[in-house]
Amino acid sequence: MYEIFTANKKTEKRLLEYIRLGKDIKNKLERLKIDPRRELDAHPMHGKLAGKWSCWLGYNLRILYSIDDANKRIIIEAVGTHKIY
Repeated sequence: MYEIFTANKKTEKRLLEYIRLGKDIKNKLERLKIDPRRELDAHPMHGKLAGKWSCWLGYNLRILYSIDDANKRIIIEAVGTHKIY
């Protein structure tokens, strides 16, 4: 199982805010820890974001993250609407 980290304090603050507003987001993040490449409609990004992944957390909420398989880490780099791309 993977662990979830945030890339910086701004992202951490925003993620915690969304978790507080939507109770199911915490459950979705737990699912993502099991398989960050298949859960929650996860998909690899292309172009300037190649190497990063994105998945759906709710109505119009997405996270952008990278996967560190060697250390079993998911590093969340951005959270928000499609504007994060």
